[in-house]
Amino acid sequence: MNDTERLPIGLVICGTPPAALTAYDAGYLPMFRALLAPHGVDLEAVEAHAGRIHPEPDRFAGYVLTGSASSVYDPDPWIADAVAFVREAVDAGIPLAGICFGHQLIAHALGGRVEKAEAGWGVGVQEYALTAPLAAGGPATMRLQAMHQDQVRTTPEGAVVWARSDHCPVAGFTVGDGVWTVQAHPEFTADLADGIIGLRAERFGPDLVARARAGLHGPTDHDAVGAAIARFFRAAVGARSTTS
Repeated sequence: MNDTERLPIGLVICGTPPAALTAYDAGYLPMFRALLAPHGVDLEAVEAHAGRIHPEPDRFAGYVLTGSASSVYDPDPWIADAVAFVREAVDAGIPLAGICFGHQLIAHALGGRVEKAEAGWGVGVQEYALTAPLAAGGPATMRLQAMHQDQVRTTPEGAVVWARSDHCPVAGFTVGDGVWTVQAHPEFTADLADGIIGLRAERFGPDLVARARAGLHGPTDHDAVGAAIARFFRAAVGARSTTS
């Protein structure tokens, strides 16, 4: 696959941002389209709550799994179905990228462990150390909007952690050529994050709200991460085509 060919990717919708945030165009499909369309990725929604879903390799070159207000260890039937979907896709060699809940879901499905973080919520712009720059010549750090209480505590067998921080030691991992994840939200805008913080202010407490809002509109690497996700899919699709 060449760099000019657009990639058809399924966006597995695992949750819905709060209805009060519709003014920010807060649906996962428009948010991820804004992130990935400039990098040659065409997204189509696949609803995880609509019943058992199966990978469709003739329709999609890979899948992105979104965030969610749920936890991967919740007993909801749709989560068990999503776990089965992840395992089926990995077994079939179909590339997966997981974002926040999607990151945790992939870890959980492949044998890792996800728990509530002892350090509490990660909210607002967070800085992560990287094993390699997102792009050639770039810094070995990354700044992204985050919004999570759960974390991956134990990675799946064969996983390589590529992003970490003191608060979140497993902030992103890969498994082979076909799995890429990140705990933070590259699709979030600062205004959307601020809206969610406002809705959850009582839950977060005034100190965390103040710290999160203090850096909310600072520079981030969202576009660089969108480019990295597109590169991951192109490389994974290329590797798959040479071995099939």
